[in-house]
Amino acid sequence: MSLHRSLANATKVLVEATLKPVQGHRFQPTGFPDLGAATFQDGEGGQHLLVESAQSMANRMEMVCWDREAQDLVAPLRGLPYIRVEQEGVYLTSSIQEAHRINSPYILEGQDKSILEALKKEIGTDAVGPVDRQKLASTLFARDPNSLVHGVFLAKKDLAGGRLRLERALSSFVEAHGTESAVSGGVKNDHVNPSGDTKGGFGNVPFHREEFTAKQIVAYFNLDLAQIRGYRLDDDATELLIALGLFKIRAVLERGLRLRTACDLEVQGIRVTRPEVFALPATSELEAILREQIKKCEPQFRGAQVVAWKSDSAGKKK
Repeated sequence: MSLHRSLANATKVLVEATLKPVQGHRFQPTGFPDLGAATFQDGEGGQHLLVESAQSMANRMEMVCWDREAQDLVAPLRGLPYIRVEQEGVYLTSSIQEAHRINSPYILEGQDKSILEALKKEIGTDAVGPVDRQKLASTLFARDPNSLVHGVFLAKKDLAGGRLRLERALSSFVEAHGTESAVSGGVKNDHVNPSGDTKGGFGNVPFHREEFTAKQIVAYFNLDLAQIRGYRLDDDATELLIALGLFKIRAVLERGLRLRTACDLEVQGIRVTRPEVFALPATSELEAILREQIKKCEPQFRGAQVVAWKSDSAGKKK
């Protein structure tokens, strides 16, 4: 099966997965210090709730690609290049786990400038003139193909004036529809000194808690095929990126839906809304495609990339 050919007439793949709490009816949504829960209404007055944001889901779709025990990519993705950071020969972090991926200070701001200098040479340093997205995409594909799916922003001035940016080709968020507030509370008990000074962490402290119920919870996924094709990579590389995006959707739905202690969800159903004739391949099928495409794309990869982390004293705060 060729995903690239079967999706030739589609500009994107849109997937919706209906979810429910694994136990009971209540769940805890994402919250923001200055907003609380992100509730909103539609044009007809319906009550809705953001359960998980696009930025959080992007990170979760990275987490399911990483084997924490092995400190490496999960088995079906082994062979994909990425940038690994080690401190005195011991694993520290990587371009898969870092909040800003290749733009991580552990990759570009330490004493080891190997990746930074390579990017300067391969992409260029001109602060003016149009950015060559095809050159940027081919360079990133050789060093970390995952960044072409996740998105990347190389914000260093000595890399084309800090203008090197690729949007997320795969985005996702979780919403709840027909929501109602479920208010409760509790007490932090101090069995030694119940009336102690609460400012110092002592004493009994009552607290307010708000959870929610919903008629429906839906995870939405959008894989932008037009953007991936716009990288102008060859067919094998394009097939790999499409398979990687679909694999992430499957993986997060199967292994990544325990969003918080009080928000553990499971899948009730999955449907592809665009293109309607396309069915989301099974995980085993996507894994087989990925293994095949990784082998085919090996000549385009840079191979093992290790950055030795040691802080650049010039970058320390004064």
